[in-house]
Order: sequence, then structure tokens, then C-alpha cells
Amino acid sequence: MSESFLLFGGFGVFVAAMLILDLRVFHRNAHTVRVREASVWYAIWVGLAMLFAIGIFIWKGADSGNEFLTAYVIELSLSVDNIFVFLIVFSSFSVPPELRHRVLFMGIIGAVVMRGFFIATGVALLETFGWLIFIFGGFLVFTGIKLAIRKEEEVDPAQNPVMRLARKFLPVTTEYDGQKFFTRRNGALVVTPLFMVLLGLETTDLIFAVDSVPAVLAISDDTFIIWTSNIFAILGLRALFFLVDGILPYFRYLNFGLSVILVFIGMKMITSDVYHMPTTISLGTVGGILAITTLASYVAKRREDAANARAAERAPGRSVSES
Repeated sequence: MSESFLLFGGFGVFVAAMLILDLRVFHRNAHTVRVREASVWYAIWVGLAMLFAIGIFIWKGADSGNEFLTAYVIELSLSVDNIFVFLIVFSSFSVPPELRHRVLFMGIIGAVVMRGFFIATGVALLETFGWLIFIFGGFLVFTGIKLAIRKEEEVDPAQNPVMRLARKFLPVTTEYDGQKFFTRRNGALVVTPLFMVLLGLETTDLIFAVDSVPAVLAISDDTFIIWTSNIFAILGLRALFFLVDGILPYFRYLNFGLSVILVFIGMKMITSDVYHMPTTISLGTVGGILAITTLASYVAKRREDAANARAAERAPGRSVSES
């Protein structure tokens, strides 16, 4: 118990220190995060995760190290789907670019707490009711199939039940007040739109946690590995958002890849009593699926761009410089 407390406590202190350094030193003043800055921060978070993985390999052995890497890759891939919804929320509330880092930062703090609760609950349930692994597996297979066949839908944050409920009971102003979530209008304390954006992000993460936590429970039964892989993926989510904003067309087949991964992990859980799949195979399969879908997305986008360029050159009444 004391060893577990030191492990979780030590990692929690590390996460808190990095978040404080991020907010109080590097992002003290609100500013628009550019692609270069996002690239550096994403490289830092991935680099720290890889160093942590090396530590797991040395401390706990190859099996645990592969479990961490597999869980981390799954969480990273699933987190990309969050970004699509984040963009819609930011657009719907017309969030100024310089305020996006702040609200994403606060959203991550809430996500860390919620993921911890979900993971602890999921592990405890599986330890007490082993047959739930089949329920979790079936749920992942269902989610994966649903993700593959779903049509593109317009997401309206205003119709979010949590946000609609909040608007009924909270006084909400239509004007931003810098990075503040609460402000005063005519002497009364009111909620700014930035708080509603934060509420939308937290609700989104809660929904996605329902998929991602069961997925990593299929990879490992080590609570420490499950939690740390989740947290490292979440910590890199902000930088990933600013990094891929503008290049999302290159991820057009991502949903299909994620659906295959969810079905694969779900079947792994369902058949766990019959066949225990080595973690190296799980890691290779997940990595291969992501590589194939990313490459296919890139090739499709390049072909589309080339076709558009040829069409523009053939368009009547347009000069070469205009095309």
C-alpha cells in the first residue's frame, strides 16, 4: 500500500509540477499558440511519455513496458477524435484564439480527475465481477461498428443537455472578460462564455472516457499503467489540438481506423478467457491500423489537391497566376 501511494503520489506531483510550469511560466500571458510552439510542446509530452516507458521497461519488464506503450498509443489515437468536437465548440462560441490554451488547460485538470475516477471504478468492477469484461468488450465492439457506419452529423453544443441545464440555473453573459470564467455585471456575479466552453469540453471528455477507459482495461490490469498512459495522452492533447488544427483533412479516414481498433480491442476482451493475446501483437496491430489509415488519408488528400489544381488550371477565363 505504501509503495502504491508513493507511486501514484510521486506521479501526481510530477504532473502538477509540469502543469504549473506550463501555465505560470510558458503561458502566463494569453496568446495565440502557433504550430511551431505546439510542435515543441507535443514533442516534449511524447518525449516524457517515452522516457517513462523506458523506466517501466527497466523497472517492471518488457510485458509491462509494452502494455504502457499499447495503452498510450490507443489513448493518443482516441484523443484525436476529441479534437473535432473541440473545434466545433470553439467555433460555436467564437472563442478568441488567445483564450483557447487557457480553457484547454483547465479542461485537462478536470479530465485528469475524471479519468482517475473512471479507471479506479473500472478496475474495481473487473476485480469484483470478472464477467463484466465481456460486457465491456461487447460495448467496444458495438461502439466501433457504430463509429464506422455513422454519418457526418452537425454537432450543436447549445443542445448539450448539461449546457442547457447550466443556462437554466446560471446567469450567463454573452461577453468574454479576458481569461475569466466568472465576472461581475452590475454588481452581480455571472458566468462568462468561457465557462460554458469549459463545461462543453469536460462533457465531451466524459463521453469519450466511456470508450477509452474500457479500451485500456483490455490491455492491462495494472492500475498504475492504465492511469499513467491515460494522463500522458491527455497532457499532450492541448498541443495536439493546436498542431492538427488546419490539417484535419489529412485525417479523413481516422474514424474508420478508430472503429477497427475498438472492435479489435473489444474482441480481445471477449476472447480473453480462450486466448491471451501477447501485448506485442496488440501494440503492432494498433500501430499498423493507425499507420495504414493515416497513410491512406494523406494519399487521398494529395490526390484531391492535385485534382483541384488541374481543374483550376482548365477553368475558362482564369489566368495561371489566379489558379
